[in-house]
Amino acid sequence: MKEKLTEELIAMRAARELVPGDCCNLGIGIPLNCAAYMSEGVLVQSENGVLGYGPVYDRESLDENVERVDWNVVDAGMRYLEHVPGMSFFDMLTSFVMIRSGRLFSILGGLQVSEKGDAAIHSMSEVDIASKIGGSMDLAWGAKRLIVTMTHCSKDGDPKIVRELTMPVTTRKRVDLIVTDLAVIEVTGSGLALKEFAPGWTPEEVQQQTGATLTIANDVREIEF
Repeated sequence: MKEKLTEELIAMRAARELVPGDCCNLGIGIPLNCAAYMSEGVLVQSENGVLGYGPVYDRESLDENVERVDWNVVDAGMRYLEHVPGMSFFDMLTSFVMIRSGRLFSILGGLQVSEKGDAAIHSMSEVDIASKIGGSMDLAWGAKRLIVTMTHCSKDGDPKIVRELTMPVTTRKRVDLIVTDLAVIEVTGSGLALKEFAPGWTPEEVQQQTGATLTIANDVREIEF
């Protein structure tokens, strides 16, 4: 079986969409990994009220720095943050004013994306830890640009990029770019354009794993890292 991109590589590729001066909110799951790959000068925002945070403590570094960690400073994924110059804190009301302002980029996980840019981001499953909509609707609707990161197919092998959503709708016609373990796909006014494909794969093979029609961009290329 051909190899697909890891979650870390998906996050690395998505993070390359941001340039110094951009402000970005990272959703739960794959997007949280983007914080490790942001260019210097990109400000990361968390809806619990943090802006401009940098490295996070992973399990190994937590053990090594247990006496330095501020156990009250976390992001939305409950990861402990290192203090960096310029990091600021504010209340949830201010945070969501920022999120709804149209000034922040949002990188969110996804359950499905349609060819029109509709997104199913939240789950209503009773077995999921975070099964309700949370801040995902605000982050999707209010984004300056919305990037969805996810696996190309579900655990059952069903395409997650589809013609029409079959899961609860989080937002309609707001997705700009999809980054999966197989491809980078742009949502355009005329449908989905395949921009990049995973190493070892072909555009035709990506299409076979997709539940909507892809237009192959003239400059389509293999994803590079």
